[in-house]
Amino acid sequence: MSTKGTSDARGAENGARKGSADAKRAESPHGTNALPEHVLDEIRELPARYPQHRSAVMPALDLAQEELGFLSPEAMSEVAAALDLDPGYVEGVATFYTLFHLQPIGRHRFYVCTNLSCSLRGSSDIVEHVKSAIGVREAGEVSKDGLFSYEEVECLGACEYAPMMRLDHEYHYDLTPVTITSLVAERRAPLSAAAKASRSRTRVAVPPDKAPPKKRAPRTKKIG
Repeated sequence: MSTKGTSDARGAENGARKGSADAKRAESPHGTNALPEHVLDEIRELPARYPQHRSAVMPALDLAQEELGFLSPEAMSEVAAALDLDPGYVEGVATFYTLFHLQPIGRHRFYVCTNLSCSLRGSSDIVEHVKSAIGVREAGEVSKDGLFSYEEVECLGACEYAPMMRLDHEYHYDLTPVTITSLVAERRAPLSAAAKASRSRTRVAVPPDKAPPKKRAPRTKKIG
C-alpha cells in the first residue's frame, strides 16, 4: 500500500473513532459531557484541599466513578481537563488502583477478602454464597438485573473480624451465608425512607461488644 493510501486509511480509522466517541457523548444524559456539571464543579474545587495539585486526582476519579458506576475514557478526559492535568497521568492512576473500574460493574459490588485470615475462616464459602445469591458464575460478571457484581480481594485491614468484605463503601464483619442473603435482599427490595434511614444507622452488623470503631472504607486503597 502506498504512503498516501496508508495515511488515508489511518485518517478514516481515526475519523471513525472520533465519530463513535461523539455519538456516545451525544447519547449522554448530560449533553456533550460524560459527567454532569455539578460533579465537574466539585472536582475543580478539590486541588485547594491538597498541598500538591495532582493529589486531587484520586478523589476526583472517585467522584466520577460514583456518578457513572465506572470510569469511561470520556470521564477520565474530563477529570484531567477539570484538574488541568495530563490525561495520560489521570489514566495511569485509574489503571493502577484496583478499586477503579474501566468497565461497567454492578451498582452494588462485593469486595470479598480471601487473604489468609479470611480464608482460614471460610471466605471461600462466602464467595460461593455471594455468587449464588446474586446469580453470577465468576468474578466481574454483572447480575442480570444490573445490581450486583463481585470480586475477590487481598486484604481490607480487618483480619480480626474475618471473614469480612466491603460493600457500598462500608465494611461488613464476621460474615455468614445468612448475612449475605440479607444484604442482597435489602438491595433488591424497594425501600421506604424509614427503612433507608434505618439501614444507614446499622450498616455493620456485629455484636456491640465486638464492634470496632466505625470506619469508612477507603475508596481508593490499593489492593494486592
